Amino acid sequence: MSERAQSGIPWLSRLASWDAAVIMVTVVVLLIASGTVENFGTGRNFTFLLLDLLPIALVALPMTFVIVTGEIDLSVASTLGLTSAVMGSLWDSGLPIETIMPLCVGLGAVLGALNGVFVTVFKLPSLAVTIGTLALYRGLAFVVLGDGAVADFPRDYTGWVTGTLGGGPIPNVLIPLVVLALIFGVVLHATPTGRGVFAAGASEQAARFAGIRTGRLKFWLFVAGGAIAGLAGVLWTLRYSSARADNGLGLELAVVAAVLLGGVSIFGGKGTLPGVLAGVVLLATLQNALRLQDVSNEALNIVTGVLLIVSVLLPNLLSSVRAGIRRGRRTASPPQKG
Repeated sequence: MSERAQSGIPWLSRLASWDAAVIMVTVVVLLIASGTVENFGTGRNFTFLLLDLLPIALVALPMTFVIVTGEIDLSVASTLGLTSAVMGSLWDSGLPIETIMPLCVGLGAVLGALNGVFVTVFKLPSLAVTIGTLALYRGLAFVVLGDGAVADFPRDYTGWVTGTLGGGPIPNVLIPLVVLALIFGVVLHATPTGRGVFAAGASEQAARFAGIRTGRLKFWLFVAGGAIAGLAGVLWTLRYSSARADNGLGLELAVVAAVLLGGVSIFGGKGTLPGVLAGVVLLATLQNALRLQDVSNEALNIVTGVLLIVSVLLPNLLSSVRAGIRRGRRTASPPQKG
């Protein structure tokens, strides 16, 4: 089929996109796992699968924006751990849970703001900054709570987090995830802010010339990322009814892998939120299926690492192949007669 014919069929080019391919692969993996892995297709396991992907999906929402702008935030898991530790410490001191939860989300926003100041005001590379705060925030979590744990959170809240809608397989906590996903999706793909995010990632200098305040934009993206990580810390703590300094350890690897697997370019400027959510589901499905087969956490980390490498390497290889094909077609095309 000619390039002109393909351009006249928008759905065909859409089906050939990376995020659409990830969505189809996710469906295939779900079907295969349901038919081959014992207990995978049960309603109880489906509930656990959704609960497991919840923190990854939540943190992946703002992370998508951050990576599209050409930045990265590796401190999100440590932010989750620190907010969980603070939540446990405040609860142990007798503060009401209704006061603790918004304070923890606010703490996450402050931690994200600190990253944003270093990146946008001091012009430091986000990779180096967030590696530093990854260690800093996790260390502070152990300072706050030590190696112990705080439990016995109110059953009204822990029961709601682990409960399901109408007694079915859909967890209650899927509601805030869906609401936030819709909000982030609309902002990214249907507002001037979203266009500014893509413009900043494609060319920050050109975006500034176009009147986009890229520094302010990136700062607030880091704040949003920290706040959502704080929310994930609250939900994590309530799900397990245990506040620990090591909660969420290693989560940043899964989040970045899911975002890149969903088609977001590590170099910025490209990506879609539906693709990212499909990447989250694919990663969580693989981890869940492997756990049901008694695969160790070390092996799961290997799988996540391989997916991370593939999600960076394969799109760039495909782009190079497509560019080579286009060059070959132009070379082979006969000269146009005037």
